[in-house]
Amino acid sequence: MRIVVTGSAGFIASNFVYYYLDVHPDDELIGFDALTYAGNIKTIESALQNKRFTFIKGDITDKNAVDDLFRRKTPDVIINFAAESHVDRSIVNSYVFLRTNINGTQILLEACRKFGIQRFHQISTDEVYGDLPLNCNDLFTEQSPMRASSPYSASKASADLLALSYHRTYGLPVSISRSSNNYGPYQLLEKFIPRMIANALNDMELPVYGNGENIRDWIHVHDHCRAVDIIIHNGQIGEVYNVGANTKVRNISIVKMILNKLGKPESLIKFVSDRPGHDLRYAIDTTKICNELGWESEMDFQEGIAQTIQWYIDNKMWWSKMK
Repeated sequence: MRIVVTGSAGFIASNFVYYYLDVHPDDELIGFDALTYAGNIKTIESALQNKRFTFIKGDITDKNAVDDLFRRKTPDVIINFAAESHVDRSIVNSYVFLRTNINGTQILLEACRKFGIQRFHQISTDEVYGDLPLNCNDLFTEQSPMRASSPYSASKASADLLALSYHRTYGLPVSISRSSNNYGPYQLLEKFIPRMIANALNDMELPVYGNGENIRDWIHVHDHCRAVDIIIHNGQIGEVYNVGANTKVRNISIVKMILNKLGKPESLIKFVSDRPGHDLRYAIDTTKICNELGWESEMDFQEGIAQTIQWYIDNKMWWSKMK
């Protein structure tokens, strides 16, 4: 099978490339990435040594480049990881989020319709559901309405609806996964966990929005990669799958956990003004993927955080150049 992985030099997609090459020795991967600030060719340097991985620099918003990719490589599957994904940036400038996350997805879908495809898989987020109150035990299911809170999550919800419309209108073989917050190797310092780790390692203040009581549902990126792998092989066409690890932790608890593991004082914590429209609580129900596809998360959160901290300690040369 020949699979195009868009956004392949980014955080989640690069981890997927390494994971997939390791567990599927007979398949071929083609990476496609515009190499914006969020994509670093050094992240996939080792993968480039593998004969089953090819990298093409290209932007999913460039119709000619996308069509050329399909003509040259005739892929069987497209996994669309490519996205602008940082909520804070979307609040400052939403245009690039609409351009990449919506227009780019539409261009990919049109290419799939034009050239043919076995499956188009859209990587989405639990943020499309909006948020929940802090003091409740409710969970978002795949049938929950989408109530996006930020320009980022609104753009991802739009892309989901667009993908599903191509399935219904044109019969395009589409599937979608909506994952909770990812953490692990190769994540940029603009994101919460790597920023806290890097600042703690450098004895810098750790900025925490509001009072730090916001709750996120965390999943290690390798568990997410396993879920995507199972979905593209066994998931039902036209279906959406929530992907999470049932690890719901307050932001301030994670900050203290990181400081404790690094032997740093809690006096480094600095509470800052809250982000506009900051979602309170994310929590998703993963019953569907567990029951239908037999997937379950494997990484314990404490162990995952410890491994992630060690990765950032061991790979300072990678992240120190990407601040």
